[in-house]
Amino acid sequence: MADVGGWSTIESDEGLFTSLIETLGVKDTQFEELISLDADTIRSLGPVYGVIFLFKWTRETNSARAEVPLDGTYDQTAPDNLFFAAQTIQNACGTQAILSVILNHDNPASPQPAITLGDELRSFKEFTTGFPPELRGEALSNSEAIRTAHNSFARASPFADETARPQDDEKGADVYHFIAYTPVNGTLYELDGLQPYPISHGECGSGEFPEKVIEVLQRRIARYPPEETHFNLMAVVRDPRERAREIGDVETLEREEREEGCVAVGEYVETA
Repeated sequence: MADVGGWSTIESDEGLFTSLIETLGVKDTQFEELISLDADTIRSLGPVYGVIFLFKWTRETNSARAEVPLDGTYDQTAPDNLFFAAQTIQNACGTQAILSVILNHDNPASPQPAITLGDELRSFKEFTTGFPPELRGEALSNSEAIRTAHNSFARASPFADETARPQDDEKGADVYHFIAYTPVNGTLYELDGLQPYPISHGECGSGEFPEKVIEVLQRRIARYPPEETHFNLMAVVRDPRERAREIGDVETLEREEREEGCVAVGEYVETA
């Protein structure tokens, strides 16, 4: 694991993550916080490209670099078009989890709309195609454009990156980690840069993602003691304004435009 290399921690916030990918040139995609673990909530946001999961990292509930994962199976022969990068730098796991979803849905085989990448991310993906995970991770860590975008949203965060202080869990400090779950090529993948390979959670056909990912998340959360509640879950979805335009839903479009305007005004007042 390399040192921090100028990467700062970022807060787990759906608005911040949306702004981050927009800074990198991604269009018509946003993040929505999920406040309940049920498939209907995820389905209501469709199309959903994946979810980002923030959790408390402990040695007892994780198997980083183990021979077998605690759930699912390592896919050591994952297809070349699956973007998976090892985490080689501290504080980058949030942005790495985001890219693990975004870069796997710019040209999906499923009927859902593709995510539109900006020039920077498109070039990065093309450059790293065929790289092994470690080399992809190094390329991500060394990307000036991605690091600059990441650091532009750095804030004081209650969540310490698990890779920044790997011994802290032994000293009683809380450390956290971001990972991604996303369907690619008909398989539900868990993409965790601290693992040696993508983790397969089995077949995941079109429309099955909400049920499948909830089952996996429930098993993962069950490994924690009942009093542990420090989890955060966000869905990566198509901008609802684009969905409304496509189906001619004027009411939803007007509501979303009003809400977007309120957010913009609030951000302006806050920084004035």
